[in-house]
Amino acid sequence: MKRPTIGILTWREGKRFAEPTYFRRLLKAGQELGCTVFLFSPKDVLASGKQVRGYVLDGQGKWQGRLFPRPDAVFDRYRYTPTQAFKDYVAFRRTSDFLYANNRLANKWRVHEVLYRDTRMHRWLPETLLYNRKNLIQMLGRHSLLYVKPLNGTGGRNLFSIEKRGGGYRLLGRDKKRAKVQSFFTDISAVLRWADRWTRQEKFIVQQGLNLQLVPSRAVDMRLLIQKNGQGEWSITGHGIRVGGERSATSNLHGGGKAVPVSDFLRPRFGEDRTAQIVRDCEELAYQTALTLEDHFGRMVEFGLDIGIDVDGRAWLIEVNPKPAREIFREMGAIEQYRQAIRRPLEYALYLAKTQGREGREPFLKRKVASR
Repeated sequence: MKRPTIGILTWREGKRFAEPTYFRRLLKAGQELGCTVFLFSPKDVLASGKQVRGYVLDGQGKWQGRLFPRPDAVFDRYRYTPTQAFKDYVAFRRTSDFLYANNRLANKWRVHEVLYRDTRMHRWLPETLLYNRKNLIQMLGRHSLLYVKPLNGTGGRNLFSIEKRGGGYRLLGRDKKRAKVQSFFTDISAVLRWADRWTRQEKFIVQQGLNLQLVPSRAVDMRLLIQKNGQGEWSITGHGIRVGGERSATSNLHGGGKAVPVSDFLRPRFGEDRTAQIVRDCEELAYQTALTLEDHFGRMVEFGLDIGIDVDGRAWLIEVNPKPAREIFREMGAIEQYRQAIRRPLEYALYLAKTQGREGREPFLKRKVASR
């Protein structure tokens, strides 16, 4: 019987890859699942489309390229960068006819528009507008805290917050290299000039800030990972609380945050019963988000959701990442969840290849959801 092959689409330059540690673990998980997993970039597909130069690990753990037939399914891990290589990838995805486990998602504003059209999502969505001076002034009139985020990109880069306090405006941000930036202005016109300079090179959204400081002076949110499993069903792999560094606009682990198990963090603040209610609401939010986005964008394999829990215990959807990291589980010592988070996209890709071969298409529109 033919050994199934799964291709991982990603950025490559020589034998350098965007996420080498994660990819090494993916290849090992593929071996455990009885399939062959290889990495490739758009430029590695031969003109005929029938063969791919894929990269695997040799006996010394070094990357080696060799020719493979077309993969049975492809897991797309090509992440956004403001480069020509990314533009080439987008063009490749538009014309490529591989069997993909995941479609591309749009930018933050388009995702918000799609979610907001579903009234079932309204209770979890903070007010969000495209950034311009008029919208920023309107939002400052309604909210004491705002976040201004680039439409593309992840990891807490190039965003900032504006907070009204002490008769002025405190601005906290992280630049493109995640370095902390802060300023204080008493004059709204100075805030607008500062914000215009920050946002001049790309498009941004402005989003209602939330009172998420369950720990004083630190940003706190939940990272929840929802993935397709080997039966083609959405299932929650796990979640954790991220506590940001002191006086940081974000809770990202890259930016000095730490990871804590959800119940351990929430129970002392809200009690056993209320904590259970909060977790159930966050999980309901996750399933609804996955179904709503998949209805619009087509087949997906996983989402990392950033969920804010305010001081009253209300859950808010802050951001959706279609190509999430899963290091939060390793940071918490949840090793089995970490292994499952790595394995599941391959399990789903194998399921997809099998059902496509048998039925001609993967019936994701059947709204399959694992038992909760």
